[in-house]
Amino acid sequence: MADSCSRSEGWKFPFLNRYRSLIDVMMDKELAALGDAFANFVFSLALSRRFNRPLGMKVQSLILSRALRKADIRKLLPHRLDRHKQADAAEALIVYGWITGTVTIEECVGTLERETEPDEAFGKILQNIVRNNRFG
Repeated sequence: MADSCSRSEGWKFPFLNRYRSLIDVMMDKELAALGDAFANFVFSLALSRRFNRPLGMKVQSLILSRALRKADIRKLLPHRLDRHKQADAAEALIVYGWITGTVTIEECVGTLERETEPDEAFGKILQNIVRNNRFG
């Protein structure tokens, strides 16, 4: 039963055909909105496991903008993007990674649990997605 939710395998997302590059993925506002919910979800799961109680948390834009730099992908984005738009880019890429099967919910939660700093954890998740994406 756990595998049915951890991966998006077998699910159809026709909108994936519109992306021609990682930049297309990261600059998509609708994908960023979905990614916001996904990032908050995996972050909340990790914190709930860590503190042994249910927690619903939001990931701060600062954490995700730092994660982009730590993953060395900030340089792919336009120079004058503010912190919020950088966070949107990270969120879009994270949910894209899950939708395409590059990462699982368990991998995201596990990375967030292992790392003491959330920006480091999200940076590692982003690095994994970039390293294993279909755009090469």
